[in-house]
Amino acid sequence: MKKSMMYLLLFVAAMLFTTTCFYACQPKKTEAKKETKAVSEVVSPEWAKNAVIYEINTRQFTEAGTFNAFADHLPRLKELGVDILWFMPIYPIGELNRKGSLGSYYSVRDYKAVNPEFGTFDDFKNLVNKAHELGFKVILDWVANHTSFDHQWATDHPEWYTRDEKGNIVSPFDWTDVADLKYDDNPALWDAMIDALKYWVAEANIDGYRCDVAGMVPVAFWEKARMELDAIKPVFMLAEDEGQRDLMKKAFDANYGWEFHHIMNHIAKGEKNAADVWTYFAKEDTLFAPTSYRMMMTSNHDENSWNGTEFERLGAGAKAFAVMAYTIPGFPMMYNGQEVALNKRLLFFEKDTIIWDKPSDFTAFYTKLNSIKKANECLWNASNGGSFKQVATDKAGEVLSFVREKNGNKVLVLINVTSQDINIQLADEHLAGNYTNLMTDESLEIVAGQAVALPAWGYLVLK
Repeated sequence: MKKSMMYLLLFVAAMLFTTTCFYACQPKKTEAKKETKAVSEVVSPEWAKNAVIYEINTRQFTEAGTFNAFADHLPRLKELGVDILWFMPIYPIGELNRKGSLGSYYSVRDYKAVNPEFGTFDDFKNLVNKAHELGFKVILDWVANHTSFDHQWATDHPEWYTRDEKGNIVSPFDWTDVADLKYDDNPALWDAMIDALKYWVAEANIDGYRCDVAGMVPVAFWEKARMELDAIKPVFMLAEDEGQRDLMKKAFDANYGWEFHHIMNHIAKGEKNAADVWTYFAKEDTLFAPTSYRMMMTSNHDENSWNGTEFERLGAGAKAFAVMAYTIPGFPMMYNGQEVALNKRLLFFEKDTIIWDKPSDFTAFYTKLNSIKKANECLWNASNGGSFKQVATDKAGEVLSFVREKNGNKVLVLINVTSQDINIQLADEHLAGNYTNLMTDESLEIVAGQAVALPAWGYLVLK
């Protein structure tokens, strides 16, 4: 038969998809926009609505590099105001084809064990319990796309791996220390991977996952995994992905604002300006359901180690772009050390401890941002957040200016994205009035017809 019939059906399906996508992607049509922003099938846990995520590199966090040593920092992180603790992979690291002396966390040798470098399973479980007692949620980094070459699966289930024409297991890209998993026609692999995901939720009581290169694994797998995890407890799922809309509809609460991150880097270099932010959001608004949201950040483990610290990439604008990441629609993230102005690239395959005891005003800066995020409903994540409207000024390229508002809670944000002092005129006279500068708690009056002064890389977050 039946190939001809199959091809016909595939052609018809493709035409229907293309037609739907054409109409759904027209941003000027209200009806189409409603269609693209259909209610997500994912129900996010209530505690994620205004949360701030904090990424933890256990190896580099303390001199000992253990869970027990990290636990001593929990009260400090509570005072800092973060909510979700994201641990980079904590599993045993492969030795075959290892990079460096300690290897990459993302070369997983056993999904149901703890890297002895960090401690024991009981150490981790006790850490989770302590974190929960202080009100934190805990998520683990999960690497579903590949394993180490010496994972037991490579011996017991070689059919689970992608191979070249000579039958050799291959690596994705140039990641030569990991072996690519083949999800097609391998339902037993799906079951084994989901069983491992369920293990940490059931046995260690974690609250969800950050999923490495999630878009390289089938959406149907993640959908099945999410349903089975939620059957144990409601979880929070973060996808390291930006391009796949179905991932968000079917399985994930949040994904990465990678494109926005790169826009900030370009603005800092003078290659883009504030107007490009609005171009981004005009497009982003048509791609995802309103219940999903992007994680916004000025640093993370990849950026820090491979592309540079925020000070290398953003220079004197590091604080301005952090304010931007916290106040635009999305979900703010901190990488460990940012609160003490970490200004070195942490080694990825070797020991390289963060220095915590140097004085820095970034601690107070991030503590204030975290407080502002939680206290103002209009800044909350996804559909919980308020309206997001551009404020017209005479410096549209130099100053990112917007208002967010929900249920009477209203915040006006002005961010100078240049290295020059600027005076701006607000076109809307209704914005005149008395404000509180939320970053300093000082009063500020905006007078109709009078310019507002912003220093180089300056910002105002006004209520």
